Amino acid sequence: MRLDQARSILLMIDFQAGLLPVIEGGEAALGEAAWLAGIANQLQVPVWLTEQYPERLGGTAATLLESLDTHTTWQKRHFSVTEEPAFSQALAALGRSQVVVCGTEAHICVLQSALGLLAAGYEVFWLSEGAASRRPEEARLARERACAQGAVAVSADMVAYEWLHCCDTATFKEIHRRYLKPRSAQTVTFY
Repeated sequence: MRLDQARSILLMIDFQAGLLPVIEGGEAALGEAAWLAGIANQLQVPVWLTEQYPERLGGTAATLLESLDTHTTWQKRHFSVTEEPAFSQALAALGRSQVVVCGTEAHICVLQSALGLLAAGYEVFWLSEGAASRRPEEARLARERACAQGAVAVSADMVAYEWLHCCDTATFKEIHRRYLKPRSAQTVTFY
C-alpha cells in the first residue's frame, strides 16, 4: 500500500471561500493540502479540485488556486463527487488507482467521496491534517469511518516522501529545497 506518484492523484474536495470561514481548523487544513499540492505539481501528480454548488458556497479559495501550477476543477451537486458521471469517467480514463483525499467538510463530501472511491475499487488515502469539518469530532469520526471501510490515514509528509521514493535525485533535491526544509524544526541534509 505504498503510494506511487505514477499511480496517484490528489483530490482536494470543496476548499471553497464561502465554506472555509465556518470550518474549525479550515485554514490549517488548507495549508497542509496546498503544501502537498505544490509537491504534486512538481512531481506531475494530477491535482483535482471539486466545488460543491459554487453559486452559493463560492469558488475554490484564492490562496489555494495561487499555489497551484496546474489543476482540474470539477463542479458538483452530489455530496460524493463519484456520483458525478463526468468525474467518474475522467478518473477511470486517467488510469490511476491511488487517490489521496482531503478537504471540507470531512464528514460530508470528503467522507462520501472516499466511500464512493472505495466502492469503485480505488485505493484511498485520507490526508488526516488536510480534512476538516465545522466540528473537529465530526472530522475524526469521518476519518475513522473511512478507514474502517479500507481507506488509509496518512500525513502530508508520508505522502510526499513516498511519492519522492529516494533522496539522490535532482527532483528530490529541488523539492527538498522548495518544500521540505521549511516544514522541519530540525535541518536534515540528504545530499
